[in-house]
Amino acid sequence: MPLATIGSGRIEFGSDFTGLYDSVAWGTAQLVAGEGLGNGLGFTSVNEGSFATTVDESGGILAITTDTGDNDNAAIVAGKFCPRDGKMVLRTRFKYSSATTPSIWVGFSETLALDTPVMPVEFATGTTLTVNPGGGIGLLFDIDATVDDFRALMVDGSATISDTGVLGTRASATMTADRWFEAEVILNEDGSGECWLGDSGHTNSLLMNKRRLIKRFSTGTLLTSTDLFYAVLMIENRSAAANVLEVDYFYGEGGRDWRY
Repeated sequence: MPLATIGSGRIEFGSDFTGLYDSVAWGTAQLVAGEGLGNGLGFTSVNEGSFATTVDESGGILAITTDTGDNDNAAIVAGKFCPRDGKMVLRTRFKYSSATTPSIWVGFSETLALDTPVMPVEFATGTTLTVNPGGGIGLLFDIDATVDDFRALMVDGSATISDTGVLGTRASATMTADRWFEAEVILNEDGSGECWLGDSGHTNSLLMNKRRLIKRFSTGTLLTSTDLFYAVLMIENRSAAANVLEVDYFYGEGGRDWRY
């Protein structure tokens, strides 16, 4: 990915994952920064796991394998960034090995423990969301929900904002293993935002592999523009079995704080 000039008003981060060739294991609660992942990216997890290059597909693909316990997880992380300093954007393309065992979050999160990360938002029951403290905007897929789908959410203070609805806005995506999804999440200077999702298996050929606007958050109480947010792509087990998240690219940008 092209990088903004160092010292300019924009900060860019990301990788196409073309530079990692050997399988790498990480330890419990270990933060891995930069090496092999690319510009400005960190990596953290609950319990051990591994990542490696997917060798039978082109373009550079990072395969992340979680540990085998229920609620074990792994996350690619960048930041923090402040919306007050300029529009924040996260774009990523990914697929997962199972449609019946994971939870996935992609977006911006104010709170993320870098030694024992937890999902920013998740389903406590089939029809009840749990919002972990802090603000955030993103797309959530959680197999614990009654209906399997990606949902666009904006949350703050352990609850969804009024413009989100109780369970978020469904993407009506085709939830199938080993199928590419392309997500874009935007957080604007005023705390508003957007969630976009593309689905390689969309039944409408005109929409296949094209990002669609799932939800624009623009009314009511929005996110605080002076808060700090991580860019996050995270997978978490929903049973005692490992999951694989394959990532084609992870890229984004935010503004630089020029206030002295």
